[in-house]
Parts: sequence; structure tokens; C-alpha cells
Amino acid sequence: MSKPRVAVIGAGYFGRFHHEAWSRMREVHCAASVDTDIKAAKSAAADYEFTMTFPDVATMLADFKPDIVDITSPPSTHLELIQQIAGTGAAIQCQKPFCNSLAEAREAVEFIEANNLTVSIHENFRYQPWHRQIKAILDKGLLGEIYQATFYFRPGDGQGPDAYLDRQPYFQKMERFLIHETAVHQIDLFRFFFGEPSTVFASLIRLNPAIAGEDAGMIILDYDSGLRTVFDGNRLVDHKAENTRRTMGEFRIEGSNGTLHLDGDAKISLRWHGAQEEVEHPYEWNDNLFGGDCVYETCRAFLRHVQQGKPLENSAAEYLRNLEIEEAVYRSNEEGRWIDLK
Repeated sequence: MSKPRVAVIGAGYFGRFHHEAWSRMREVHCAASVDTDIKAAKSAAADYEFTMTFPDVATMLADFKPDIVDITSPPSTHLELIQQIAGTGAAIQCQKPFCNSLAEAREAVEFIEANNLTVSIHENFRYQPWHRQIKAILDKGLLGEIYQATFYFRPGDGQGPDAYLDRQPYFQKMERFLIHETAVHQIDLFRFFFGEPSTVFASLIRLNPAIAGEDAGMIILDYDSGLRTVFDGNRLVDHKAENTRRTMGEFRIEGSNGTLHLDGDAKISLRWHGAQEEVEHPYEWNDNLFGGDCVYETCRAFLRHVQQGKPLENSAAEYLRNLEIEEAVYRSNEEGRWIDLK
């Protein structure tokens, strides 16, 4: 394949991270920036050297045939856009949350499979460098048998009537917020690290009356092995960090050989069983833009799949499992009981 031509749909706050990521890849041609706000599209195109701008996808597809389409627009657009792009033969990367609901995501996957499309979900948390390093530590078995893993989600951006308005104002109107928009990342990470949970219990609450959905809560996932993973989330509370959005919180994994701690500045420390001191685990990472340059790493992994046939970690079909667990979380909260995930 010659240089694949990339079109990015959506030039908003997070869409610009995608534009920036593709602009650093000399193996691709940054062809088109698409946004109903044409000024936003032109601004992103100018900043990141995209050659064309379009106010809508239909016009873009009529003018040229992209090889890769990166969808960063809201979930309400995902199914329709995938259907619209299907006839072009382009490989598709789609931001999360994937579609509006589990039912709609299943409809999208049925369409994807029926039309033999390549669709990956941009699940960037698993590509954050600290999480790749934690995965390597776990795969080596350094912590021994894992007993519990707890993520304390504390971005501190959810207080007051102006919460989220300066960055992603649609957050205020999401009826399903903390889990659908955010904790689905952690659900994916728990699966990435530990495999498939067997049961789930959740308790969710809305603390800020200015928003429509839940913004705090806990999720407990149990595994057949006896492992328990916990998401403890509160968007109103912050944590000790130079940048509270870098890791979004702190992570602790406890095993028979010792405990791993990820702090808010992305430092990984290990404390061996019986020891009194933590020892820093050194690793290299790039502190660029969002989450340790994870948008770039996620897009690059997708490009390796398209160009070299490398395995795709987060296909749309595989990603459905995250949404099924998400749905069980909401059901557990509503019914006040454990939900069997099998």
C-alpha cells in the first residue's frame, strides 16, 4: 500500500489530539479534516498539515476515497457514519464511547461483520505507557498471585455549575456519564490485565446537580480465581499530581509477592511482601498531550494493523464485552444486587 490517506471526522477538543497524532506519522498522508464547524476543521487542518477540509462526511467521501477514517465525533453519529463509510473500503477507527447504547453497538457490529469491515475502537487507556508497563510486570508474574486491584479515579474536574464546560460541555447532558464515558476505560483495563470477570456489583450516585448523569460510584468485579477488582470513582475529588488528568487517579495492585502502586505523576513503585519501603520501577514514557501520548500510540497500533496485519487488540466486536459489563454495572446499581456476567 502506498501512503494511506487519512480522514479525521471531528475537530473538537479530543479530535485535535487525533489530528496531531496522525500528523507525526510520515507513513500516512493527512488528507482530510471534517467537521460541521468548518472553522474548527480549517483550524485543525492548518495546525496539523491536513490538505483538505469538509463540512460533512458525504462531501468528503464524494471528493476522494480515504484509506483510513478516524471517527472522533459523538457516539450518536457512530452507527450512521460506519454505514456511510462502508462502501469506500476504508479501515475505520472509532472513538469511545462506542455508539449510544449496547443495543446500537451490537447493531453496528452486525453491520461491520456482514460487510467485512475493519473497525477498531480507540480505547487509549490501555496504550498509556504506565499501563503497558504494568501489563509487562503482571505478565512476568513479579507480584505473584493477584488478590486485589483498585483504581481510585480522582480527576477533580467535576465541581460546580461550570463543570466540563471549558473542555467537553456535552458531558453535562449525558444521562449515563461516569461509567459510560469514563469507567468503561477501567473495565477494559481490568480485562486487559486480568481476563474476564464473573460477577459485578455497583453503587452509583450523582453529586453535582448541574449534570444529568452519575459522577461518583464504585464497581466491584469478582473473578473465578478469587481476584477482586475495584473501580472507586469520584469526578469531584482530585488527587496528588502535577497534572490530575495524566493518570486520572492512582492504581494499586496487591499480590502474594508484593504490591504495585501507580501514583498521579505516573511513577510505578513496588513494595515486596514483608518490606517496609517502596522501590521505584523505572521505565520510559513520553509526556506529550493527553495520557502519556496514548492517542498517538493507539493510532499507531491501528496503522500497524492496517499496513502490516499486526493483531488488533480492540476490534469493535471484541469491545462489545466492555459494553455488556457496563450495562451490567447500571443494572446492578438499579437493582441493588450482584449480576452474573457469564
